[in-house]
Amino acid sequence: MNNMKSRNQTGVSEFLLLALTEDPEMQPILFSLFLSIYLITVLGNLLIILAVSSDAHLHTPMYFFLANLSFTDICFSTTTIPKMLVNLQAQNQSITYAGCLTQVCFVLVFGALESFLLSIMAYDRYVAIYHPLRYTTIMNPHLCCLLILFSFLISLLDSLLHGLMLLHLSFCTNLEIPYFFCEVVQVIKVACSDTLINNIVLYIAVGILGAAPFSGIIFSYTKIVSSILRMPSAGGKYKAFSTCGSHLSVVSLFYGTSLSAYISSTFTRSSRETAVASIMYTMVTPMMNPFIYSLRNRDIKGALKNIIRGMPAFQ
Repeated sequence: MNNMKSRNQTGVSEFLLLALTEDPEMQPILFSLFLSIYLITVLGNLLIILAVSSDAHLHTPMYFFLANLSFTDICFSTTTIPKMLVNLQAQNQSITYAGCLTQVCFVLVFGALESFLLSIMAYDRYVAIYHPLRYTTIMNPHLCCLLILFSFLISLLDSLLHGLMLLHLSFCTNLEIPYFFCEVVQVIKVACSDTLINNIVLYIAVGILGAAPFSGIIFSYTKIVSSILRMPSAGGKYKAFSTCGSHLSVVSLFYGTSLSAYISSTFTRSSRETAVASIMYTMVTPMMNPFIYSLRNRDIKGALKNIIRGMPAFQ
């Protein structure tokens, strides 16, 4: 039995990802749609990064974290969408064993990093509203860089841990993954060896990297709301709420789509529903974040207008 598992493990050459459609006529349409989503995601998030870096008024902790969130969204989308576009173009849903494990690791890194960044941004808003006089002292550049570095290192260690554990799994014949990309839960499900340790580590990681940041967000906004309600003026309340509105929208979108993807993959047998949930999680959220922040934030809109005015065609 051990010899068979060893042969299965070393003999795996590729996995099969979900075919979004069996209709050849639909594939060019889907290719154009997802290519447009990817280009919009990259361009929108690059504009946010450019706006923050070019405008001195935006060199604050809030926009520093926003620029890092935009960078993470670009990396997250690049990890999954280009491979799907290649498969659609080639009408081939396969992905190599090494490519699948690599994709799993990058998805874990940038997914966890996004969760941490949203929690850090909530803490930043909490300090700004709850301790306004001490804000610049608490959220100093040194702390901001340490928070980003710590989040990245934790996300990277989690990714490497899962990647190394996947290397020890054996895979037999059923190598179909009901996502358009390789995701750690789905890869564990198609293994034919014992996955108990993998699942235990996975649940612990979800608790640390998912539930803990989300709890931090809930705590921060509980404090924020209690502080806002004590403000005497309606104008002050509106201004405080407006600074948090964009972040709350992004938090709701990210955790809402993540939860729907998890519920769909756990309780739904339909691969189509699972595919739609995974698309919402990995495509729609990174694409919408720049729109949410640029449409609801005067500073970002002002910086983007200055960039456009500075282009040669508009001079």
